[in-house]
Amino acid sequence: MGTGGLIGTCLILSLCFSVRVISGSPIGTSTINCAAPTDPIHVGEVEEGYSGEVELLTGIVAGTKVKLVDSYFANHTQYLELIFTPGDTSATVRTKKPLDADTLTTSASTLYYSVMCDDITKYNNIRTLKVNDLNDNSPVFTKGVYTTTISEITEVDTTVLPVRAVDGDSTSANNRVFYTFSPASDDFLLTNSGDFILKRRLNYNVAQQYSFTVTARDNWGLNDTASVVINVKDFDNLNPYFSQNLYQAFIQENQAGPFDSIQPEAIKAQDGDTGINVASTYSISAVSPEAYQTNFDIDSSSGVLSVVTAFDREEMDTGVISVFIKAAQADDSLKTADAVVSVTVEDVNDNSPTFDQPNYSVTLLENSPVDAVLLKAVVNDLDQGGFVGTLEILPDSAPFSISSDGTIRVKDSTALDREATETITFQIQATEENLPHNVATAPVTVTLLDENDNSPTFTSSKYEGKVFADQTVGLSLVQVVAEDPDADVNGQVKYSIDFGNNEGYFSINENTGEISLAKTIPLVENKILEFPLYVTARDEGVIPRSSSAQVIIRAPGDSKPQFLQKIYRGNVEEAQEPGVVILRVDFLAIAAEIPVTLQVETEGDKFAISPTGEFTTKMALDYDDAPHSYSVEISITDGINSDSAVVQVEVTDINDNSPVFTSSSVTKSVPEDADVGTSITAVPATDKDSGFNKEIRYSLREGLGRFSIDPVSGMVSVAAVLDRETQAEYDLLVVAEDQGRPARSATATLLIQVSDINDNVPKFSEAEYQVEVLETEAMGTSLLSLSATDSDEGANGRVTYSITQQSPSSEAAVFALDSSSGTLQLVQPLDYSKVKVYNLKVQASDGGTPSLVGSGSVVVKVKDVNNNPPEFSKESYDVSIPENLASGASILTLEVTDKDEGGFLNGYFRYKSDTFDISNHGIVSLRKDVTLDREKTDSYILQVVAVDQITNGLSSTAQLNVTILDFNDNAPQFPSIPDPLWIPEGDYSEESQGEIFTIVPTDADLGANGEVVLSLPSPHPLFRFREDGTLLAVGPLDRESRDAYDLVVKASDKGVPQRETITTIRVSLSDVNDNRPEFSSSSYVSSILLKDAEEGKLLLTLSATDRDIGDNGIITYSFSAGSSPYLALNSDTGEVTLTSDLADITEDTTVVLTAMAKDQGQPPLDSTARVVVNLRVVSLVESVAFQSSSYNFSLPENLPVGATVGKVWASSGSNLYDVAYALKTYTDLFSIDTSGAILTTAQLDKEKQEWYILDVEAVDTRTPPTTAMATVSVQVEDVNEPPYFPPEVYEASVLSIAPYKTPVITVKASDPDVGEEGQLIYSLSAGSSYFDVEASSGQVYVVSAADVDGDTVTVEVKATDPQGLFATVTVKVVVQGSASSNDVVTISLNQPANTVENKIPELENALGKALGWTVNIIQVSNANRGATKSRMLRNSVKTLVSFITEENGETVSSQKVIKKLQSKSDEVKKELAQVFADIDFDVEIPSSGSGSSSAVIALAVMLALSILGLIFAVIFIIIRFKRKGKPEDKERLSFSSHTNWSVNITEPSERKETRSPDDEQQKTDRQTDEDGTDRDSMTDKKHRDSDSSGSQTSYV
Repeated sequence: MGTGGLIGTCLILSLCFSVRVISGSPIGTSTINCAAPTDPIHVGEVEEGYSGEVELLTGIVAGTKVKLVDSYFANHTQYLELIFTPGDTSATVRTKKPLDADTLTTSASTLYYSVMCDDITKYNNIRTLKVNDLNDNSPVFTKGVYTTTISEITEVDTTVLPVRAVDGDSTSANNRVFYTFSPASDDFLLTNSGDFILKRRLNYNVAQQYSFTVTARDNWGLNDTASVVINVKDFDNLNPYFSQNLYQAFIQENQAGPFDSIQPEAIKAQDGDTGINVASTYSISAVSPEAYQTNFDIDSSSGVLSVVTAFDREEMDTGVISVFIKAAQADDSLKTADAVVSVTVEDVNDNSPTFDQPNYSVTLLENSPVDAVLLKAVVNDLDQGGFVGTLEILPDSAPFSISSDGTIRVKDSTALDREATETITFQIQATEENLPHNVATAPVTVTLLDENDNSPTFTSSKYEGKVFADQTVGLSLVQVVAEDPDADVNGQVKYSIDFGNNEGYFSINENTGEISLAKTIPLVENKILEFPLYVTARDEGVIPRSSSAQVIIRAPGDSKPQFLQKIYRGNVEEAQEPGVVILRVDFLAIAAEIPVTLQVETEGDKFAISPTGEFTTKMALDYDDAPHSYSVEISITDGINSDSAVVQVEVTDINDNSPVFTSSSVTKSVPEDADVGTSITAVPATDKDSGFNKEIRYSLREGLGRFSIDPVSGMVSVAAVLDRETQAEYDLLVVAEDQGRPARSATATLLIQVSDINDNVPKFSEAEYQVEVLETEAMGTSLLSLSATDSDEGANGRVTYSITQQSPSSEAAVFALDSSSGTLQLVQPLDYSKVKVYNLKVQASDGGTPSLVGSGSVVVKVKDVNNNPPEFSKESYDVSIPENLASGASILTLEVTDKDEGGFLNGYFRYKSDTFDISNHGIVSLRKDVTLDREKTDSYILQVVAVDQITNGLSSTAQLNVTILDFNDNAPQFPSIPDPLWIPEGDYSEESQGEIFTIVPTDADLGANGEVVLSLPSPHPLFRFREDGTLLAVGPLDRESRDAYDLVVKASDKGVPQRETITTIRVSLSDVNDNRPEFSSSSYVSSILLKDAEEGKLLLTLSATDRDIGDNGIITYSFSAGSSPYLALNSDTGEVTLTSDLADITEDTTVVLTAMAKDQGQPPLDSTARVVVNLRVVSLVESVAFQSSSYNFSLPENLPVGATVGKVWASSGSNLYDVAYALKTYTDLFSIDTSGAILTTAQLDKEKQEWYILDVEAVDTRTPPTTAMATVSVQVEDVNEPPYFPPEVYEASVLSIAPYKTPVITVKASDPDVGEEGQLIYSLSAGSSYFDVEASSGQVYVVSAADVDGDTVTVEVKATDPQGLFATVTVKVVVQGSASSNDVVTISLNQPANTVENKIPELENALGKALGWTVNIIQVSNANRGATKSRMLRNSVKTLVSFITEENGETVSSQKVIKKLQSKSDEVKKELAQVFADIDFDVEIPSSGSGSSSAVIALAVMLALSILGLIFAVIFIIIRFKRKGKPEDKERLSFSSHTNWSVNITEPSERKETRSPDDEQQKTDRQTDEDGTDRDSMTDKKHRDSDSSGSQTSYV
């Protein structure tokens, strides 16, 4: 059973016992003796908490009175009462309340009482009752929270804080208290007496505060808890430390000033004693390399690292600098910390690029082809990475382009024309990619060399000459001239006649081009002989150029002009403009040589003839009014001979006359009731033309379809019903059109007027007229004008008016109607009371025959006349309304009556009020925009006038009296209250009240609404209000605990609903000197080295505070006990300083004094503190400390385990204590021995990690021990290590027909070194005539494999670093010889070569799927044999793909493959379309020349290549011999090709050499062509097969 259960059981048993006692007999029974004194009687024992009968008293003499009184101890009878009735002989003592042993501690838990005989002698019968204690009280702490502050250097086993709890039980068994606390702590111990004792040295940096919950528990488990807070005060005993051991900083060259950023954070050192946090001063302890020491500076206060002298990266040996920085505590320079800043100097683009020549001057043959190389410019840049940017030609219009490598090529060969420009000047510009985009330029001058590119050009495309009748041999006829802009012999021209001089009539001078007559030409009468000659001009170039021109030589004969016909016939249309060509007359004449004259002999005013024989009109001819034909005589003559002929001319008619109307305007009339088809009139027209041109057709325009016209006769008739009232006349347009082509027409206007008939009934403007008439209206008054209209005209439309009926009727008609004007007049008096409404029937008649009549009606209403005033129901109205009446609410209704018709329905009210409204119905209401306020206006009087109508209304008046009733609408208002209210601090209570201030609020309302009561909304234990509004202090006020109180005060009225106002007031307490000064510490300790002593030096500052203020809080300091000649105390500041330099002290001295702090209050109060000053001769160190807070060591990499890194040293400050060392970081790589020497426990590798920052801890043997930390920076220095290959054998295969430079496999070695030390050069350990390796990439390629087909060739590749260390690996190459060049099949694709190369695996699969064989592509090239680079740039659209096919491991012949490609071309194209879009292919069939001739050519080519290769080999061997040991100087050949092979990597155990290196010849390098083009591109194909011999690797 737990403690709680045990307690519960005991309580239950006690209650049961109590119940038994209560229900049973008294505890004791005794007899009263009132006759003589008696000894005290012990009644018995009872448990506390007992209630019931205590003692039964007997033996009371009848008539004797007894009473219960205290005995020995006062107030014991508070628990008891005596039950006694006078006259009885017995009495009972019983409890008034449960008995409590805890209140009877002064009487040893015994209750004393006495029963006194209340007679003359008053004898006391003393009784005692033992009350046994029960555990019914829990321990109670004296405070809820205990707080203290202790220094971190407080001695162990010091009592730092006592806590106390009191148990109210009376016996030690129940009131003994035991203490525990949580959470558990190794730093403190809590004794059973409640004292917290320090058990372990404190460290402020580990914990600044301890919070515990303390439990006080009695023997029975009852408990109480309290909180304990122990604050730790820091002590200056730790070095500063950097937040990071290693910082990274970056700065650009040429830049000075602070670093923009430090990684991973800004440089910051702080005091290891974080509670004191003394500032640090920064400095630079070292810089590596040392040469850059002066380039850096660090701000001693902020730690901001700056570059004071900018760097020039191009002049630096290294781009990384290590700056070692130190932070020292500002008040103790021996307390330091170290860190390393790794500064990287970044390159800035501060060097402009430069060309290898300041200017370039070259010559170039004009018309050089596109991409012809002009020169190659080299661009240099001292910045990191060299020149990175773009090259361009300026201006862009220059006919050259430049590539990224500086090669300038011809871009536009058409611009290279020497004859146009002999010299071309432009600039090449290099622009850097990075800011600030530095630019360099160099001028280029290109002088064009002449090429015979111009043919001679004749000055005319055609030359003419003439031979006259008096011709003579040698006569000069014409000279041809040709020009050639080429230079020298290329521009010298020779002439010759190439064609047309068959008969030899002509000759030409070859130098001058003059053509002359070589022999006489026979002439022909009336004819000009023409001789077309073709003359050639040819230059004297090596390859001559020529051009031709035509020369026409004419030779005219004798002239006899004559017509070829005697009669010529022609036709012409009439009315044509002059100059119409009728015909051309043929004739014979030598007009070119002898002019002839043609003329018209008759009808010359109408016709003319031109010199060429064109017969034309001179005027317009008229068929209608002139002759229809003419016979005209013409003649021809040359002045000597003549001839004549006749021209017959026929004139044809055209439609050139328009029809003409007899009259252009006609007017006719037709009645509106005319029948459809009635003829109205004919409108005839005539035409002067003939035939169809004079036939006329008629048509109508306008008329709205009411009329029609006969197209032949022109008769107009009615086509639809007419209505004059709708339209009285019609304007028609009659059109007459002939039948000519094109047709001609004329128009005439026809006005048709429609005459009226009486066909419309008069119609009133309204079906019923209404009018109101006052009953008092005078007779003869016009009441209304009626209006009726008739659409007819004349008499048919003239209207007369009449009244046909009056209802109700009367003897004499009441109304009369004017027959012509339609005016209705009153002719008899009206009486509203007799007739209120008259109904009249009226009619309107026209004047037609017969007359037509229209009917209507008139309603006349008789109106009453107002003659009775309205009447109010009261003369005065009284009403009371609350002031909170809602806006717009009704108040009352005014009752008004009127005896006239309609009563007061049309009446209204007149009044003057901004507050109330009265509706026309008499409802009085509060205006909607008005609210009442009784406090402003408490009543209103309104004079209200009722008017029965708006115009000339009659009226009466009544008075309205409105009284406003009060509503509780005003909240109480506070008066002006001083802020703050003052009262001295003191011990106030309800019995000793303090008056603060009286507040009297106001309320504008009446009665209870205006009665105000003050209160504090929340009852306050220290303040309350008296009924008169005085604020009282009724509780203790302590200014030091709280100097002001903000109270919320409520003023409430007694209205319903109640209104209240809240305000806040501040009560400030004036000070009373009731607090002593308190020192910040119970003791002050300071230490100083004698070497640092000087007069006036500050050792420490006493600090005391007084919670009082004013004079009560002013503190002065003094020493109240002890004295020292070395110390002085400033009474105002509390500063303790030295009075001398302590030169007379020779040993450590401790001065102990008592300081007093006293205030200026009345009376003054004071307190004291202990002052300890240590005057030290040698050292202040009271704990272990390192000689330096940081150490820097370095060692080479790869040293054996156990190598010494360096040594650290720490002092305990005393020979009594030893020091031990421990590593806190990198314990897997380093260790430290007892002497402080740091050793390696593993080999270090700079390539893995260069810097190690170690934390070393020193611990002394003090109790408790003290510790110190130091930082050790270890730099691993690089040592050159040999490269290494992975432990595999490289295996590959290649076809024996693979061309030179075909890649086989790439080997890769690794070098653990960094930088230049890790740059490797590849070579073959022994020469090979079959394979070689690319020096920089490690790519093994084919030299020539034709001689080793079917063999496996083994080569050893060596990788060498710059220091000569190397590694080797074996490469096995299987040379497959089953295929020959005759088995290679080539197809062409309409795809760019680079696109094909990127899809070789897919292309192989597509071809294989279509052919049903295995396809291996061995070569991809573009059709013009260009290099890969060129092909990628130009994106050639024809690419050659060479491949071989295999079936079951056997090579398929090319003839068989070609045949299948041709037979299955559709399937092949379909599969290829899956790889390439828009694909087309052709099979390239090899040429079939003579076998013998091909062999001879092949042997000749091979012989030439062999000789050339031998020369290159000798040159190469010489060069390699001279450059031996300098692998970095090798020329690197650029070759890209595609070869299909597989690569197997096997373990060393599988290596097998099949060919001895002794059989291999010295390798030879083949240099690429000088123009930079490579051989056909060959690209690796990727294989993904695998076999059991090892993993298979594929390359592309």
